[in-house]
Amino acid sequence: MRCAFFYHSLRSDWNHGNAHFLRGVVSEMQRLGHTVDVFEPANGWSATQLQREQGAAALQWFVQAYPGLTSHAYDMDELDLDAALDGTDVVLVHEWNDPELVQRIGECRQRCGFLLLFHDTHHRAVSAPHELRRFDLSNYDGVLAFGEILRRAYLDNGWAARAWTWHEAADIRVFHPLPESDVSCDLAWVGNWGDDERAQELRDFLIEPVAALQLDARIFGVRYPPAALAEIHQAHIEYCGWIPNFQVPAAFAAARLTVHVPRRYYTEQLPGIPTIRVFEALACGIPLVSAPWDDAEHLFQPGRDFLVAHTPAQMREHLEHLSSDPDFALSIALHGYNTLCSRHTCAHRVRELLSICTSFGRV
Repeated sequence: MRCAFFYHSLRSDWNHGNAHFLRGVVSEMQRLGHTVDVFEPANGWSATQLQREQGAAALQWFVQAYPGLTSHAYDMDELDLDAALDGTDVVLVHEWNDPELVQRIGECRQRCGFLLLFHDTHHRAVSAPHELRRFDLSNYDGVLAFGEILRRAYLDNGWAARAWTWHEAADIRVFHPLPESDVSCDLAWVGNWGDDERAQELRDFLIEPVAALQLDARIFGVRYPPAALAEIHQAHIEYCGWIPNFQVPAAFAAARLTVHVPRRYYTEQLPGIPTIRVFEALACGIPLVSAPWDDAEHLFQPGRDFLVAHTPAQMREHLEHLSSDPDFALSIALHGYNTLCSRHTCAHRVRELLSICTSFGRV
C-alpha cells in the first residue's frame, strides 16, 4: 500500500510532540512493507525554531537517529498535488496544516480517489472551535481523533460524518528501558512551558514538591520565560534546555522517577487523553507520578501503572515514597511498562489504522 502523510514536520520535534508519534507510525508502516511519503512545509515553524536555536546541524541528528525516515519539503505555491499523490492509496492530513492545503488535498481526492483521513491531536476542537471551522473536510472520508471526547466533538458539531478514536502511543524501537545506564539524579521532567496552559500546575506539582524534598532534578524543554527559569533556579533544579526526543530514554534512564503534568485542557475539557509523554515514560520503565488526570477511557490502571497525585501534598508523598522504597518504585515501573507494551505501542496503532483502511477496501 502506498501512503502519503502531510504533517507539520517529521524532521523537527522542537515544541512539536506530533513528530514523536509520526516517526513511530511511519517506521512501523515501513516495517510492514508499506510505502509512506511524508510531506512537510519547507519553512515550517518547528524546524525554523530548531535551526535558530541549535543550528542547522540539529536537523541532521534526526537523520542519524532515524536513517530510514525522510520527508519531502514543499512550497505551497509550487506543490503539484495531482503529481505527488498519483497512485496513492491512503492520505493522512494532520490538523497542524494550512487550511488551504487541507482543502486542496480534499479536492485532489475527488480527482484521484484515494482514502483521505484528517488527523487531530490538539485541544482546539473544544478550546477554539472557530479555528476548526476554517478546515473544509467535506471531501474527507473521516477523522482520526486522539481521544473519544474529541471524536464525539467532530460528530456532534457536524464537522465529519465518520470519526475514529486513534490515541497516540510509544515507539518502543526508540523508547525502552536502558538498564545499564548509571542513575545520576532523582527526577527528570521532559516538557515545554508553552503558553502558560499549565504554569501554576508546574509550580504546584513539579517545582515546589522537588524543592520541598530537595530532590536532585533536571528539566528538559523549551519556551521557558525568564520568570519560569528564575523559579526553577531558585528551586535548585537544573534546567537543561531542548533535548532531541530520541535522547529522552537516556535522560529517563539517568533518573529514578518522573512526573506527568497535563495541560489544563486535558484535565478540564478533554479527559481521557494522555499526552504522548505518558506513553513514552512508561515505555522507558521509569516510575511515573501524574498530577490530576482522569483516565476516562481506561487506557491504564492508575495506582498500578503510575501513581496519581490529586494535591501538591500528595505529590510530595508519592515522590518521597518512590524515592525511599526502590522495590515499590520498581513494581510501579514494571506494571506500567507491561501495560504499555501490551496495549499502547505504535505497532498497535498501525494495526488500528490498517483496520480502518481495510474497511474501505484499501489493504
